[in-house]
Amino acid sequence: MKPVSLLFVIGLGAAVVAGACGPKAPPETAPTPNADSISAAERARADSAAAAQAEADRQAREEAERVARQRAADSMAAIGRTTEGVRNMVAAMIHFDFDRSNIRPDDASTLDQKVAILQANPDLRIRIGGHCDERGSDEYNLALGNRRAQSAKQYLVSHGIDASRIETQSWGEERPLVDGHDEGAWSQNRRDEFEIIGGGDVLRQP
Repeated sequence: MKPVSLLFVIGLGAAVVAGACGPKAPPETAPTPNADSISAAERARADSAAAAQAEADRQAREEAERVARQRAADSMAAIGRTTEGVRNMVAAMIHFDFDRSNIRPDDASTLDQKVAILQANPDLRIRIGGHCDERGSDEYNLALGNRRAQSAKQYLVSHGIDASRIETQSWGEERPLVDGHDEGAWSQNRRDEFEIIGGGDVLRQP
């Protein structure tokens, strides 16, 4: 073989080998998701969760406010019922026998209730009004009404109530509770009435 032909063959073989050992084509890769689309989806989910939480918080606040308003209303109603009940106990009358000013045993419990109320409400002040039936002179009945009011005051004071918290007044026969001219009317008109004159806006139950 001629030298030129030999060189040609050698060069051709090298070219074939070089072609076989050349760089390979890069492998195909999966397409990556668009970063903007991922961010938008995450924001949508976050916004939806935030909106749901905000709604839950709003409902919780409204329920808490409703419960607070109901409790306040219930408390005020309870205070009103208590105060009204205590006022009624303070106003409960006691009665007397004919021409007498001593406290009857069946009326002592009524005065005991007033003692407890006055002790539970130290700002409470009352006035006791003594009354008589129509029999007797005006002067006599005014004096008898005064003795009756003083008798009830003395009972309260003897059970620990400060005398300065109790005023007395006699009405004699001027303000009959019941109109009539028989014992049925007279027995109801011989009485002491009790009036709150201070500290009675809110009263505690003893």
